[in-house]
Amino acid sequence: MANLTRDFFIALSNNQFLNTNAKKWGFRLGADKFVAGTDIDSVVSVVKELNNKGISCTLDNLGEFVFEESEATQAKDDILEMIEKIHEENLDCHVSVKMTQLGLDIDQNFCISNMSEILSAAANYDIFVNIDMEKYEHYQKTLDVLAILRKDFSNVGTVMQSYLYRTMDDLEDLKDVRLRLVKGAYKESEEVAFQSKEDIDANFIKACETRLLGDTFTSIATHDHHIINRLKKFVKENNVPKDNFEFQMLYGFRVEMQHGLAEEGYNFCTYIPFGNDWFGYFMRRLAERPQNLQLVMKDTFYTEDNKLKKTPIVAGAAAIGLFALWRRNKKKNKD
Repeated sequence: MANLTRDFFIALSNNQFLNTNAKKWGFRLGADKFVAGTDIDSVVSVVKELNNKGISCTLDNLGEFVFEESEATQAKDDILEMIEKIHEENLDCHVSVKMTQLGLDIDQNFCISNMSEILSAAANYDIFVNIDMEKYEHYQKTLDVLAILRKDFSNVGTVMQSYLYRTMDDLEDLKDVRLRLVKGAYKESEEVAFQSKEDIDANFIKACETRLLGDTFTSIATHDHHIINRLKKFVKENNVPKDNFEFQMLYGFRVEMQHGLAEEGYNFCTYIPFGNDWFGYFMRRLAERPQNLQLVMKDTFYTEDNKLKKTPIVAGAAAIGLFALWRRNKKKNKD
């Protein structure tokens, strides 16, 4: 049942039609639990509050399904604005970007040009830029572009996904590159990726321990307290300097644990997504853990004292409306 739920929400996240129409509904489906705001100004206070608690941040101006140069250029301009805001507000914050948002599916050289402009602006303020890893069809392209960019820029890194068979080999090639390690949030075939949680977790731990024994900074991105506790023990046993790594979690997830790790003296970073193009990201968060759906449903329909909200019909109407649009579009494509 859990796999069916995961597959369902991942399918929704990949649906371009729903992604486009979801923007009309704002955050009425409960996305504000995991998406911090719609523009950079709306998230500055969130970052400052976390900074005051000893937590650094990375900002992601959400965007997917970009196939027009004008859209990619606008995304680049938005990210440049974000970099300026980080500098102006003196935020403890770096930047996360998706290369498909910046034109990777349009033209690789165009994407490289956009990325170079972003990296140049970020380098002026000593801001790191992390390239999020997307679906496997973009994996090698992302690594190819990263290699080109690193010829001119040192303030750029990327993400390794432990559900891929090739992860450990790629870690060796990227041993001098700052990386974020994740398990992986997309549905990939058994030809390229582990399918069981046990295998994915084992490869994640192996990747983390390998990086921790190296000299290059690593972000360990997981909400699994069992894995975190195991890695904390590994760090202590192997005298790994705390300055060599950070734990990282998503905005809105396991907040008490985030604060607790920071209070224990570990470097901690919260990944903060924002923007109108929130649907795909939100669906993947629901896919990762069925409990996330329960959390959203409770937050959307009930008050803190478990009373039905007076206007839950707004969220319900939004969900029904999106589903109806999807069905109508699906039927239209069949005809």
